[in-house]
Amino acid sequence: MATFFRYSTLSFYHITFGIELFLMNNTFNYGIDQLTIKKSIALANGKMKGIISDEAINKIKKSQQHVHAIVSTNTTVYGVNTGFGILANTKISETDTQILQHKILQSHSVGVGDPIPIEVAKLMLITKVHALAQGYSGVQLETLERILWHIENDVIPVVPEKGSVGASGDLAPLAHLFLPLIGLGEVFYKGAKYKAHEILNQFNLSSIQLGPKEGLALINGTQFILSFAVKAVQRMHNCLEAADIIGAMSLESLTGTKAPFDERLHNLRPYEGSKLVAQRLRLLLHDSDIMQSHIDCGRVQDPYSLRCMPQVHGASRNAWLHLKELTEIELNAVTDNPIIFNEHDTISGGNFHGQPLALPLDYACFAAAEIGNISDRRCYLLLEGKWGLPMLLMSNVGLNSGFMIPQYTTAALVTENKTLCFPASADSIPTSLGQEDHVSMGSISGRKVNRVLDNLEYILAIELLSACQAIEFRRPLKSSAILEFAHTYVRSFVGFAEEDRIFSEDINSITNIIKDFSFVDNVNEFALSKDIILNKNFNGF
Repeated sequence: MATFFRYSTLSFYHITFGIELFLMNNTFNYGIDQLTIKKSIALANGKMKGIISDEAINKIKKSQQHVHAIVSTNTTVYGVNTGFGILANTKISETDTQILQHKILQSHSVGVGDPIPIEVAKLMLITKVHALAQGYSGVQLETLERILWHIENDVIPVVPEKGSVGASGDLAPLAHLFLPLIGLGEVFYKGAKYKAHEILNQFNLSSIQLGPKEGLALINGTQFILSFAVKAVQRMHNCLEAADIIGAMSLESLTGTKAPFDERLHNLRPYEGSKLVAQRLRLLLHDSDIMQSHIDCGRVQDPYSLRCMPQVHGASRNAWLHLKELTEIELNAVTDNPIIFNEHDTISGGNFHGQPLALPLDYACFAAAEIGNISDRRCYLLLEGKWGLPMLLMSNVGLNSGFMIPQYTTAALVTENKTLCFPASADSIPTSLGQEDHVSMGSISGRKVNRVLDNLEYILAIELLSACQAIEFRRPLKSSAILEFAHTYVRSFVGFAEEDRIFSEDINSITNIIKDFSFVDNVNEFALSKDIILNKNFNGF
């Protein structure tokens, strides 16, 4: 039934992040073009094709020549002809440099836990190709072409979720990611898990013989943290958009006022996030009969969870914007080590350190949790039986528990999110016998914010169910055209509850339309059909 509501095949998400997919060049030049969050997701979803152009090939080959020159002249360069980490001062002979690269993938494959989502592993491949193709890492063209083969054929390596401290890059997950290059490890292919060598044999492919420095180039970098950050930016944006729409529906149900969203008020404290949310709420509530019906009710103030939506949702929007901006810097960064400028100029530095993303990921984690916090408070308000609503949002309670118990779930999820809000980046445990004596733990930050977003999607779904139930007790009055559309869209999946039923089924149905972006996309596309751009003049958001 959802397709009935889609006004176009263009997702609002793509409008929000810039040029529409249908209007942009569908080819991305690795190592040359600027990678964005939108483009990285399009590459992962097969809506854009990534290539290595002649310009990038020239840079890749030149960098590889520099590495071979270093090896042949016996110049000592970390990771090219030395050991790794605490073994950096151990010289490796020219004949052993290739064996060294093979061994580094094996020795660093120490990940544990469940596999990360396939899309995240694919984003790791995409972001690694882009970093290596810039020509500062000394890798073979053949190696990059094999990684592209994995991307294009959806042969995605199995990467365990735990084991990275986010310091010398994401060593363990990246090692697992690239084991298939040398015929080891496991891959997902067509919905099943296989030994990598089985799929290589099926396609008549041999394993790659890694050259000097290649193993180190493959496992040094922040692509695990980065790929979780890309998904966090995408998912959190969707939740923020949904929260404004759902919050407006709750306010309507509770006959709240839109006065606190006055533009003049927010210009006196001009945070961009607050100004945007206030604008969105004004547009979402425009021409509402429900709003007009109680304009002289004498109620002086609404509770904070209604009145302060611009300030609270807006603060989380600001946190999201910070994460987005830093993630897009990282998408185009070279996070390998050492960096090869030429055979006489190499720098062993710290571009692999995850701290630049670890901090904003933790900040975004708190910001996402707070959206769940305030949403739960609105769920509770809807149950109290105030301002003309029946207690527990059902006419016949006693025999029925109504919407009391779904709020238990929001309470549980909010508390779980609070326990996930300890900043992983505030911790550091030395590794590599003290050589790596400060680590970012950004890999944990990236995973954690996505766990909070999992819970937030459920919390928002429960508020949406409650608000849709409540708004029907205002009939025959109607809300604004946009919010009535949102209500009708939800009702195409879940009906009004006359009595108790298995509400987990309703919750899962509505969570699905939040998770897959269809709720936000359809509401925004309906608004566009009415010439209403909810985020007008806030292009960065």
